Amino acid sequence: MNLKINDDVFDQFPKLETKRLTLESFRIEDSEEIFKIRSDDRVMKYLDRDNHKTVEESKIMIQKIIQTYKDRAGINWSIRNKVSFELIGYIGFWDLIRENVRAEIGYALKPEYWGKGYMSETLFKVLDFGFNEFKLHSVLGNVNPRNERSIKLLEKFGFKKEAHFKEDYFYNGKFLDSVIYCLLESDFSQKEN
Repeated sequence: MNLKINDDVFDQFPKLETKRLTLESFRIEDSEEIFKIRSDDRVMKYLDRDNHKTVEESKIMIQKIIQTYKDRAGINWSIRNKVSFELIGYIGFWDLIRENVRAEIGYALKPEYWGKGYMSETLFKVLDFGFNEFKLHSVLGNVNPRNERSIKLLEKFGFKKEAHFKEDYFYNGKFLDSVIYCLLESDFSQKEN
C-alpha cells in the first residue's frame, strides 16, 4: 500500500498529452485567457467564487498556481488545444492532503468547449497521472450539488458520493451545501471512459 505521494513530480513540471490536448504549466501570458474563463457567468455559476473583474486578478491567480507547484503543494495544468494552442481551460490537484495521500481536484473549461468530450479526455489523463505517477491513494471533488454537469463527469469516472454537507459554505450572503465525491486508486479504471 502506498503511504506517500511521489515528490519527484515536482522536480520538473509534468507535461501531459491526450489525443486533442496538451496539458502544461501556466504562464503569466495566460492571464487574458484565464480572465475569459473566470469572468464568464456560465463558468462561475457553481464555482461559488467571485468572477474576476480584471485581468490583473487572473494574473494573480496564475502566480499563486505557479507558486503552489514550486512549494510542492499542488499541480495545476493549463489545457491547450493541440492544433490552435488556445488555452481552453484548466485542471489540477490544487489541494494536497499529504498525510492521507489524497488530493482535491478542480477544473474549468470555456463554455464553447462544453459537451465535446474535452474534459473527459483531460480528467482521464490527470487521474491516470495522479494514481500511477503521483501515487495518490484517493482523489476528491467538492461540488455544488446543483452542478449536475460536474457531478455527471465525476460519476462517469467512478467517483462515489461520500457526503452531503448542509449549508457548510458561506458565500455571497448565504449558506450553501457542498457534496463530496471520492475516487480510490483501487477503483480507477485504466481505460478511458
